[in-house]
Amino acid sequence: MDASISLTLPEIQAAARTLEGRTLRTPVAPLHGIEAQREFGLDTKVYLKLELFQLTGTFKARAALLNALQLSPDARERGVTAISAGNHAIAVAFAAKETGTSAKVVMIASANPLRIELCRAYGAQVELAEDAHQGFARVAELARVEGRALIHPFEGRTTALGTATLGLELCEQLPALDAAIVPIGGGGLCAGVASAIKLVNPACQVFGVEPYGADSMYRSFEAGEPRSIERVATIADSLGAPYALPISFELCRRNVDALVRVSDDELRVAMRFLLRNAKIAVEPAGAAATAALLGPLRERLRGKAVALVVCGSNIDAASFAKLIAE
Repeated sequence: MDASISLTLPEIQAAARTLEGRTLRTPVAPLHGIEAQREFGLDTKVYLKLELFQLTGTFKARAALLNALQLSPDARERGVTAISAGNHAIAVAFAAKETGTSAKVVMIASANPLRIELCRAYGAQVELAEDAHQGFARVAELARVEGRALIHPFEGRTTALGTATLGLELCEQLPALDAAIVPIGGGGLCAGVASAIKLVNPACQVFGVEPYGADSMYRSFEAGEPRSIERVATIADSLGAPYALPISFELCRRNVDALVRVSDDELRVAMRFLLRNAKIAVEPAGAAATAALLGPLRERLRGKAVALVVCGSNIDAASFAKLIAE
């Protein structure tokens, strides 16, 4: 792998210092209860990394703000842009507000209404695109025509350094961890988290999890190079990246031990499980790691100390209720 792509521990630590006081150090909570014991076994220790309590409601705030803080004065004058199903757009709107610049973001038309509302609440101009492919084309046009800096939803070393601060934090909170399960959309979260974990605790296994209807990283791993998918079809719209890209792909390939996939039904089961056992209401993406442990990774990680990254939750009550009832 190109050495320039790899992250170093001093870089990640520097990123964490930059974000200190600007983002939150989110808590880790052990998962207790009779149902959890029945599902995972008495000898399996399960911990939730509660990134849904991060500013803006997801991990996205870390990388968006780190990218915005690195902009030159001229770039800040022109503003920023982003493409997102919602959470990244909210984070970029937040980052723009924090750094004194403007944001014009493109969101997928099917985005949860709460996310559009939150994005506008931070002061961003919002444009809606019919699907992800149209959205990426429009955001490229905004960057070209208006000179706005594109803060990519998952690609780039700075983005990976931002998400790596979550991995560093997790290793500090749980130094004896055996495994971590990380949701994958485009791979930016997993690229950073896995890089940090392997630098601090190389013995800890890292598993990525994708929905079957948005498994671009899984297909890329099989092909040995970044691949795209024709259509995103999952209730976990926050994980609905249409393709993998070189930096996030390479960092994941180097540092992730295995990828697994989960169905929409398994995501719904995990959402209900977290509501009952952790008392948290998460969007489908936030339940992906839990779905992986309830499903394809259950036996493989039995008896281990496992962290589940609850990557975020921005969903309105009506949508949540509808999803868990289906």
